[in-house]
Amino acid sequence: MDQKPARVRIVDAAHELMLSIGLARTTTKAIAKAADCSEAALYKYFANKEELFVTVLNERLPKLGSLLGRLLTEGVGNPDRTVEENLTDIAREAALFYEQTFPMAASLYAEPQLKRRHEEVMRELGSGPHKPIQGLDAYLRAEQRSGRISAEADTYAAASLLLGACSQRAFAYEMSPDRKPPQPVDEFAADIAHTLLTGIA
Repeated sequence: MDQKPARVRIVDAAHELMLSIGLARTTTKAIAKAADCSEAALYKYFANKEELFVTVLNERLPKLGSLLGRLLTEGVGNPDRTVEENLTDIAREAALFYEQTFPMAASLYAEPQLKRRHEEVMRELGSGPHKPIQGLDAYLRAEQRSGRISAEADTYAAASLLLGACSQRAFAYEMSPDRKPPQPVDEFAADIAHTLLTGIA
């Protein structure tokens, strides 16, 4: 038997199942079985599957949320880091984050009733895919106030463009011949950040 604490085994099992069979088909019963514990033991730590999903996002995937929070408190106006460098870091983490979360959540779209329930619980938990956009918008507005971004810039649109590109990268190339994006993630992140800041006109 795995000697890891029960909570760790449960989160590990949830992560593996959500990645392999999708969120819609992953049940608390299957998670408990994979974690070698009872469903009752699982419910001692987590109220439902959605809470487990949020935990997997926060503890097992690239740390997009914590990076955005850290930049908002430490990165704004920091003379040692340019806005472009910060946006490159965000784009890299976001691309890796969506690469893992898209396969997990995509299965929900085949189950409208389950998707609605998932969305309701995620709202109750104060979570959802809009949160990174809000976090990046808050960071960009803070940089705008510090004078490092144009006062005319639409920070919400900029946040949506950057994160939308990262999300799109996660599934846009599945049907391409080699099933992978044309650029490595570091190159993609740097190009997205640079293009967003300089524009194309």
